[in-house]
Amino acid sequence: MYIIVTPAKNEEEHLPKVAEAVITQNVPPILWVIVDDGSTDRTPDIIRTLEDQYIWIKSIQLPPHPRDITFHYSYVCKSGFDYAIQLCKTNAIQYNFIGLLDADTVLEAAYFEKLSMEFHRNSQLGIASGHITDMSHKEVRWADIKNDEPDRPLPRGSGRFWAKKCFFETGGYPIEPSPDSISNVKANLRRWEIRQFGHIRAIQLRGTSGAQGLWNGYRVNGSMAHYLNKHPLLVLVGSFFYSTQKPYYIGLAYLYGYLLEWLKRSPKINDPEIRDYYWNKRLKEYIKLS
Repeated sequence: MYIIVTPAKNEEEHLPKVAEAVITQNVPPILWVIVDDGSTDRTPDIIRTLEDQYIWIKSIQLPPHPRDITFHYSYVCKSGFDYAIQLCKTNAIQYNFIGLLDADTVLEAAYFEKLSMEFHRNSQLGIASGHITDMSHKEVRWADIKNDEPDRPLPRGSGRFWAKKCFFETGGYPIEPSPDSISNVKANLRRWEIRQFGHIRAIQLRGTSGAQGLWNGYRVNGSMAHYLNKHPLLVLVGSFFYSTQKPYYIGLAYLYGYLLEWLKRSPKINDPEIRDYYWNKRLKEYIKLS
């Protein structure tokens, strides 16, 4: 049994497809909370229709706010988690897993069923997701998606599952930039395993960082690297890696975002555990892997 939370802002184009995928899951959630982040399109109407049709779909509405992938995004998500968890507590709803699903991610019918099976196979698995393929501006065709992508060490932000115990042991969902990275680190430091499974499939209808443009998206990623206290060597490696991917300028955008925050002496995360990890432990892990 699981609950999921979906942040949504002006998603009238994508939300119906996402909803269809959730509703037709082989094992549907016991509760799905959609957080309307002050939408100005038909998103609220779509959500109301879903609530009328399915008793296990609930929503909360936040006041209008500019689209923001830093602090505000995590605030929207945490608002949903807090509401869902309290609703479960009030109504004695039992659940084993907590999920996060963005309003632009379509899942295969067995997505959450397969994820649940992986957690049952491995009691140390704390956070996991499937593999997400970007099919933005294309027709969604599952036949075009590989069934055998390799597993990867880092779960995706959308379509991720937490084991309930891991979620609470790591402090829940933090109101911070890069909340998924922070959650991953805290899980690893508490000896939970995290994984992205290649045989579990999802489709992203909008490219990563696509909502605010690729240049701005990767510039923000660079600024978040500074905020998390990532060692400069890690940033250089990341910039080089991005520069090998199309469009090649995203590596420069990432480095620019980091250097801009460094020159401004912008504040960093006020969490000693995270600061130490990205400056010391993560660098040592990378050197060891190299």
